[in-house]
Amino acid sequence: MKKKVLIIIGVLLCVFNLRAAEVLVETESFTQKGGWAVDQQFMDLMGSPYLIAHGMGVPVADASTMIEVPEKGVYTVYVRTYNWTSPWYDGEGPGRFQLLVNGRRIGNDLGTQGNSWQWQKVGKVKLNQQKVKLSLHDLTGFDGRCDAIYMTTDETTLPPVHNSLVKNNVIHNGGSYDLVVVGAGIAGMSAAVSAARLGLKVALINDRPVIGGNNSSEIRVHLGGKIEEPPYPELGGLLKEFGPTKMGNAQPAENYEDGKKMDWISKEKNVSLFLNQRAVFVEKENDQITAVVTQHIEQGVQTRFSAPLFVDCTGDGTIGYLAGAHWRMGRESADEFGESRAPEIADNMTMGASVQWYSVEEEKSSSFPEFSYGVLFNEDNADRVTMGEWTWETGMNRNQITEFERIRDYGMLVVYSNWSFLKNHSANRKEYQNRKLGWVAYVAGKRESRRLLGDYILHQDDLEKNIYHEDGTFITTWSIDLHQPDPENMKNFPGNEYKAITKHLVIYPNTVPYRCLYSRNVSNLFMAGRNISQTHVALGSTRVMRTTGMMGEVVGMAASLCAKYGVLPREIYWNHLSELKQLMTEGVNVKGLLNNQDYNEGGRLFKKPQVISE
Repeated sequence: MKKKVLIIIGVLLCVFNLRAAEVLVETESFTQKGGWAVDQQFMDLMGSPYLIAHGMGVPVADASTMIEVPEKGVYTVYVRTYNWTSPWYDGEGPGRFQLLVNGRRIGNDLGTQGNSWQWQKVGKVKLNQQKVKLSLHDLTGFDGRCDAIYMTTDETTLPPVHNSLVKNNVIHNGGSYDLVVVGAGIAGMSAAVSAARLGLKVALINDRPVIGGNNSSEIRVHLGGKIEEPPYPELGGLLKEFGPTKMGNAQPAENYEDGKKMDWISKEKNVSLFLNQRAVFVEKENDQITAVVTQHIEQGVQTRFSAPLFVDCTGDGTIGYLAGAHWRMGRESADEFGESRAPEIADNMTMGASVQWYSVEEEKSSSFPEFSYGVLFNEDNADRVTMGEWTWETGMNRNQITEFERIRDYGMLVVYSNWSFLKNHSANRKEYQNRKLGWVAYVAGKRESRRLLGDYILHQDDLEKNIYHEDGTFITTWSIDLHQPDPENMKNFPGNEYKAITKHLVIYPNTVPYRCLYSRNVSNLFMAGRNISQTHVALGSTRVMRTTGMMGEVVGMAASLCAKYGVLPREIYWNHLSELKQLMTEGVNVKGLLNNQDYNEGGRLFKKPQVISE
């Protein structure tokens, strides 16, 4: 399969022994995306990446591709799509688009019906030539989405089941490495470069076209946490080489310096970066991973990456989950670890995901469409703001894995609904008449989901009481910063809150045990990022990105020792801890650089902690 204008074209025999032709086109493989974007965030749930028309209320340019059908004839056409506001509104949704065949519209508007991902029958089209142009024509700019197009000359044939990932018959060889790092956020970037500078051949795999994770221009969360702290002040030094120098959430794209990050990674001769590759399967022997299989989010090609060691920097603990690693999600009970910040009874609540946004002031007035799909804003409950950053947080009472598309969609829904009210109906709408939406995220910024369990589980006492561990590694400086639904927002939108508040428990900077950085039952798996071995309460401190970057540095160092001695991660703690400490003392960073990361450090350095949350 060279590329996935996955035109699965075949000739079928129907019950009447007539020849029937069929074509299946995955829209993410369209050669011209126009203004549509590839969204892979939910492919584990609904079976595929898809194209989304994210125009913030302004229709986007057509996406198109050329296909070749097996034969001329009359084709019945279906489109797999989703009416994304259906969880809140029982009616036609806003994501309207049309399918064009050779420039002519086929059937009715799409994306407005149903309440799940489903095949919608478009109609019939007569094709007098075998080369055909397919186009998606957006009508609203409100996040219409299309996964696939199916065409058949047998009108009794239904589209294929299309809701689960399967291994391809042909899997390409991505190569063998000393270390495979999955996830190129701040933790993954740091882990890959740390290991590479110590001599390992590293594959760094990312499922988006840009790197940086929550600190990329797609999500726009600024870095947090303090570096250059004892006992290992060289840890965090890598961040001085690639970290953005400007602070602030939901700021213009250039503030997050995607290009600087990409240039930094590209100069590392021992790091091979693989973009747009989503890890979908793992292969194992006994308790060890032998390979990770990825799927390209546009072409559909699956590739196998082999190594003796792996690092899960996915945030969701995806590699660990696929490999059968022990994990937890939600809040532990207070008595399990003696945590005063934990609830009395364990539950499934997590911190939420943020869909950030901002508006821009222009010289002339602009309009915004009426947008009201089940969440009603009025003079009493509207947010009279011109931007939304970390406090716009959804899904705290929902599953951040299995319900994540709904969580992200609700984040967009409230942004559009509130903005529509401010522009069209609020008593002070004149204040907004020259403002237009400048940016709304469609890639949601997660804070919490699965946490993989190691030989030690970090908890509140470790941080609050500054407990000493002989295997202490990176430092965590951020306060215990646990978000919860805003009571006022809960009152206005019961069961559908979208705002968060926090209370900070300031801690003394404290080292985190190495034993939190490897899986307790998948013996060759490291983890770095928010999915390390810790409780929900401890995550409130360690989740900020400079801290996760230091985790990555430590994991890269430990991986180099595993390769040096031919051992597994646990054995570094048993037999080579002193050498790991020496590497942490020396660091892998370029020496002599000024600290350009001395903003948003958190903890005891701030007098008004409520403004520093993430």
